[in-house]
This record gives sequence, structure tokens and C-alpha cells, in this order.
Amino acid sequence: MERTDMTHAEVEALLARSHELGADPRNTNYAGGNASAKADETDPVTGSPVPLMWVKGSGGDLGTLTEDGLAVLRIDRLRSLVDVYPGVDCEDEMVAAFDYCLHGKGGAAPSIDTAMHGLVDAAHIDHLHPDAGIALATAADGEKLTEECFGDQVAWVPWRRPGFQLGLDIAAIKERNPQAIGVILGGHGITAWGATSEECQANSLHIIRTAEEFLAERGAAEPFGPVVEGFQPLPEQRRRDRAAELAPVIRGLASTDRPQVGHFDDAPEVLEFLSRSEHPRLAALGTSCPDHFLRTKVRPLVLDLPPDAALDEVVARLNELHESYRADYRAYYERYATADSPAMRGADPAIVLVPGIGMFSFGKDKQTARVAAEFYRNAINVMRGAEAVSTYQPIDESEKFRIEYWALEEAKLQRMPEPKPLATRVALVTGAASGIGKATAKRLSAEGACVVLADLDADNAQELADELGGPDKAVAAQVDVTDEEQVAAAMRTAALAFGGVDLVVNNAGLSISKPLLETSVRDWDLQHDVMARGSFLISREAARVMIAQRMGGDVVYIASKNSVFAGPNNVAYGATKADQAHQVRLLAAELGEHGIRVNGVNPDGVVRGSGIFAGGWGAQRAKVYGVEEEKLGEFYAQRTLLKREVLPEHVANAVFALCGGDLTHTTGLHVPVDAGVAAAFLR
Repeated sequence: MERTDMTHAEVEALLARSHELGADPRNTNYAGGNASAKADETDPVTGSPVPLMWVKGSGGDLGTLTEDGLAVLRIDRLRSLVDVYPGVDCEDEMVAAFDYCLHGKGGAAPSIDTAMHGLVDAAHIDHLHPDAGIALATAADGEKLTEECFGDQVAWVPWRRPGFQLGLDIAAIKERNPQAIGVILGGHGITAWGATSEECQANSLHIIRTAEEFLAERGAAEPFGPVVEGFQPLPEQRRRDRAAELAPVIRGLASTDRPQVGHFDDAPEVLEFLSRSEHPRLAALGTSCPDHFLRTKVRPLVLDLPPDAALDEVVARLNELHESYRADYRAYYERYATADSPAMRGADPAIVLVPGIGMFSFGKDKQTARVAAEFYRNAINVMRGAEAVSTYQPIDESEKFRIEYWALEEAKLQRMPEPKPLATRVALVTGAASGIGKATAKRLSAEGACVVLADLDADNAQELADELGGPDKAVAAQVDVTDEEQVAAAMRTAALAFGGVDLVVNNAGLSISKPLLETSVRDWDLQHDVMARGSFLISREAARVMIAQRMGGDVVYIASKNSVFAGPNNVAYGATKADQAHQVRLLAAELGEHGIRVNGVNPDGVVRGSGIFAGGWGAQRAKVYGVEEEKLGEFYAQRTLLKREVLPEHVANAVFALCGGDLTHTTGLHVPVDAGVAAAFLR
């Protein structure tokens, strides 16, 4: 439908306002809040003006909102729903009715907050979740504090679950208070309005900044109480080393019902909160804003030991607290569930707080886990503000349950796409910056895994991490696999980035092609150090993590057809590959009791894209076989049964086949990827 210049301008202004407000975490949390604009547009059917509203749709984020993320509704039809509204027990039916108010094709699905924007008589409306605003909204005497902070410029709306009735409430309060520029929504956030987009944004920012100044000027110096001796943050390196030790243990507990990806956060506000005497009481109260507790669950699990407690003692206590948490969550569900409530989604915590160390958060992917941590930091800021001027009093637990297990929330979850085969799995690939390693890392990432790219070449590894989507998808780790400490550090990187490791690909290698009499001890040692020793070290440290997680795992060795095929002038390389091939068998036998599967892939020579071949091995092997180096790939292909060249992607396919979920009962296997080399058949 053709739009007028005026409506184009209104939509552009709405998007610009949304981006500016959403870019500052003081204004609203990620994917939280919404904004709208109203204007007349020509109806293409009647040719007459029709009043429309553009509003952020369900699931979008203000900071990155696009026009496709807006729902477009006819205001006259939306407001006609007032005449048929049956009451608060039918909120779900009203959301379904929004679909009959949509105008034109495309656009986003209307969110639960659509009524707020459509029923309130203002051309432009913002609904936001600023920490300072929610602090007033969750204070025990929030209504009184709102009046002291704003006078009659901002009104108070008692808590009500988001929906049609809340829109009616705000519309009525605005009508009774024509001087008001917005409202504080009890337990929830703020809503502001204006005649123009600029005025609306200015009013939103005025409410937020005024609340911040009020809390700063009126607030107590230590709202979380005094520091508890022994619960202060450990020095940074010790803190992060302990976090890396604990992350796999905690991730395993948080994955009892379903696998989760982890995130570690030791921001100053988290550490300060956990060092203070009031943190157990406040954490037990849980968060209040619906956006917050939908991400963080009704409350976190909080460790009650100092950060320097013995590791065995901490692990034992975490197991006890986790068992208690699950029992409490099930009791919470059973306390409020009705016959038509959705089934319980899982009793594990989404947030685990460890004094002196930091916060561990969990979700179905890295972004979800990271955002959960961001939301709990928002909640800490809210608690600080509320406790500074009053007492923190979140909405009732029963109300939290009504939102957490709302049929509309369940429907939103059911609309989510099916997870990819490797979703929630954390992979570490050695030699990941080129050749087989790079192809494997790309394939695992494409199938949903979070990937740690371990390589000597830090720059190329980081370039690949950026290509794969940045730190929510992949991180780089500079690693010499022959160095015990660097290998352990790579596992710590995986633990802090994603919570642990589930899948390791031993791919790092090099090749030296010489006759026996020309092979030096240095050649022999270098070949064995990188591949035999390196694979051993990677597998050993990965096994420590996997055993701590108690989630099973996969170890895959990129061996070679040369592990069973005796080629000429190749003693150091062939013997090393035979070592790797037998490590597969030995570790499969040893680690099976922990649910860890160990398998191998035996490629033929992979020439194209290979760092090994480019580094001199290709020239050496071409000389051995008496062919031109650029024809080496063709030479290898012609000696196979299928007459096909093996590429890095073919090896990556085999790795995925072993780990993708169909071969759950396979361990100790070597998969040939050699296009058929009869001399290398496994016997």
C-alpha cells in the first residue's frame, strides 16, 4: 500500500526514537518495552482517511527495531474492542482479537502491550523498563514516592498484569490527569506520551532522569547493608580461575532437565551485591518486572559459602542447594498451577550467584544466557534503588506464576523454531583457523554449536570468530597444543564463555615428509609433540570438564588414512597418526562410563585450503610421487576408488555425522573420508 509522506515521516520518527531509547540500558532492557505512533493514512479500498497505529510487535527489540518489526493496526477497530471486552479473565481472547484489527499485510504480531498504546489518547507512547523507574515501582511505598519525586506530573498505576485492562486503567488515569506526561506502573516500569515523537521521547527521558536523581539524592549510602567479612570479591585472576572451575559443575546442575549454555558475569555491581549482608534476603524475593523474571525465573540459586572455601566443599554444597531449589520450584508450581496451566518447563535455576566470584546464567543459547545475566543486573539496580529510599517489594509470587505460565507465553514458546541439531552444545576445535579445522568449526556453528576456535594464529582465529557471529557464537583462543598450561587455559576460556565443553575436535597438526634416514630426532619429536602429545593434552583437559558437567560429550580425532596405510617417506607422520588412532580406542574404552564417546575420522590427503599442504608438505609429497604440486589433489583423487578429491568440507561432514545426534551408540569408530583407498580399509 502506498504511504503518504506524513506517515512515512511518522514511522521514521518512531524508529529513530526507538533506537535512541533502546541504545541506552538505563532506559530499558534488551527486547523490553515498546513504542508507538498514530497517524491517518488513506485506505486503499475506500479512498478515505483511516486512523492507524504503528507499534513494536511481539519479540522485537527497541534498539534494533525495523519497520518489519512493527504491527500496524486500525485504531477505530482496536478501540471498538472496549465494547465487547468481557473482563480480566479473558485477556487471552483480547490478544487474539488484535489480529482482526491489523491493517494490510506483513508486519509483526501484536504484543500484549498493544492495548496500552491503542487505548491511551496520545499520538506517541513509550513503555519502558528503566531501572530507576522500576525501583520506584517496586518500593513498598512507591505511590507516595512517585508523588514526592514528580508531583502531579507523573501518576501512579497500581500493579496489574499486562493486557487490555491495564490499557484501560492507564487511559482512565491519563484522562483524569491531563497535566501528566506519564505514569509509573506498580511493580513493572513506566509509560510516557506526547503529541509529537520528540515530545514523547523527551517525556520518557525526563521521567527516567528525574527518578535517577531522586534516588541518588534521597538514597541511603549502603542500601544492601554492610560488607560481610570473607565474602568480598577475590582478586581478578583467582576469581576467574575459580569461576572456570565451577562453571562446568554449575552448568551440569542447571542442565538437569534440559541442556543449557552458560554465561559468566563478574560485573562490579554483581560482586558488590553479593558481598553485602542483605543479598540473601533480597535474592530470595526474586525480580519484579515481568521481562526480568521471565528470563531469570522466580528467584536465583545463591551459594552460601565464602569464595575461598575448598572446591570439594563448594561442589557438595552446590549439589545440596540445587536439590533444594528444584524441590522449592516444584512446590511453587504446584502451589499455583491449575488444571489448564502449561506443564512445568523445568525446575533448574537460570541464575546462580556465587559470592566473591560472580553470576552464572543459563539459557537455550549464549544470547539467552547473556541476556538473563543482563536482566539480573537490572534487577540488582532496581533492588538498590528501592532499598535506598524504602523497602524492595516485588509483585506477589502468585502474579509471577500467572505470567510465567500464561497461555500467551506458552504460545510464544511453541512458535519458536525447532532447535538445530547441535543447539546448546559447546565445541572446541584445534587448528581451527584454516583447512579442516576451519571447515569443521563453520559446520558445527551452522548446526547450532557455540565454538571455541583454538589455534596458534590468534588473528586468523579471531577473524573466523567474527565471521561466525561474534562472542555469542564463537570465541578465539590462542593455543599451542603442546603446552599443558595453554591447553588448560583454552578450557577455561570455554568455561567462562559458554559454561564448559561438550565436543572436542583434535585437528591441530603439521606434516614432515622425509625418508627414514633423513628424519631427524627433532622432526620426530615435533611431529609427535603437536599431534600425539597435543591430542592427549586436549582430550585429558576436555575430559576433566565433561566429567565435572556430567552431561556426556564427544571427542573426535582427525587422524588419517596414514594411520593404517604405510606410505613412502612418511615415518614420523604415519607413526604419529597411528598413535592418535589408538588414542581413540583407548579413550573410548576408558571414558564410556561417563557417557563420553570418542571417535576418529581418517581423511585422505586434503590439499585445497590446507595450511599443512601450503606450508611445504604439499611440495614434499608431490616430489615423492613425481607430480606437479598444483596437480597433487588430482593425483590423490585418481588413486581412489571413487576418483574424487577430498576437501575440508567432506571431513567436517563426517565430524557432524559422528556428533549430530544420530550415532548415539557409536564409540571407538574410525570413519574413512578418503574416497576409497583400498589399502587403508579398516580390517
